[in-house]
Amino acid sequence: MLRRFMAGFGLACLLTATATQAADPILIKFSHVVAPDAPKGRGADKFKELAEKYTDGRVKVEVYPNSQLYKDKEEIEALQLGAVQMLAPSLAKFGPLGAKEFEVYDLPFLMPDVDAVHRVFESATGKRLLAGLEPKGIKGLAYWDNGFRVFTANRPLRLPSDFFGLKVRIQSSKVLETQMRALGGVPQVMAFSEVYQALQTGVVDGSEVDRTNIYTQKLHEVQKAITLSDHGYLGYGVIANKAFWDNLPPDIRGHLERAVVDATAHVRDIAHKLDVEAEAAIKASGKTELVVLTAAERAAWGEALKPVYAQVEGRVGKALIEEVRGVVAAGTK
Repeated sequence: MLRRFMAGFGLACLLTATATQAADPILIKFSHVVAPDAPKGRGADKFKELAEKYTDGRVKVEVYPNSQLYKDKEEIEALQLGAVQMLAPSLAKFGPLGAKEFEVYDLPFLMPDVDAVHRVFESATGKRLLAGLEPKGIKGLAYWDNGFRVFTANRPLRLPSDFFGLKVRIQSSKVLETQMRALGGVPQVMAFSEVYQALQTGVVDGSEVDRTNIYTQKLHEVQKAITLSDHGYLGYGVIANKAFWDNLPPDIRGHLERAVVDATAHVRDIAHKLDVEAEAAIKASGKTELVVLTAAERAAWGEALKPVYAQVEGRVGKALIEEVRGVVAAGTK
């Protein structure tokens, strides 16, 4: 009788433990390298809020900002290995992964405004690029907005000749490297988390980044000038570990896809506003000079950067460059 009771008790405990285990929420670790109040940081927090809401708590999202878990070069490998489940790396980071086509987004003066950026992101071309990440174990989910790139330095950068000899931090992209050399600077690839100290100590002389990341990382406090060149767009790709995403229960995956769509709309709503606010706050700080290019100066930049297209078309793909140009031009008709 006791043996029968113990067997029944053990089975009950096992069933209780199994039920408890089954009730544990699915954990998503979402890692990124920027501040929580930058567009990507706010997007990650909005995704967390919506994912947990839409799944009634069956999913728990942990957001790790400011390179708390991984630096630039480490985070995609961590995603592929399953150490984190979601990221939103800048589009330049996919080139070193072998997805060289993404470097089309780094070409200078390719997309003149945010509307053109959105047309490309939403086009068949933009969607095809995201889908092309799947053989690398990555599920491309969406594009997130950020802002146009500008240059920081300890002197005003009005003409290409002003770049001569400057060591400028760039993201790891052959297009950005070629661009920097065309301007006369010396490209320095460096993790974003290291940029402030490198600028402060003179390891590098300048950086190429957007306004919100300059402000939230306080880069304007260690640079004397910011040239508002808006020469290229710095956007993000929202990605997940493909095996993790594909193995989610279909209803959970559907709720998370909805959360991605709604978080993407939220980022679009706030990115330009945060960009404008960041520039205003930088100006109000009085710590750095904001340099606005004249039409003649901008034309000189364009002339200096024209050769970049021919130099990288073998890497990025001439047909892809023309395809993106066509999408951009379609909105101007």
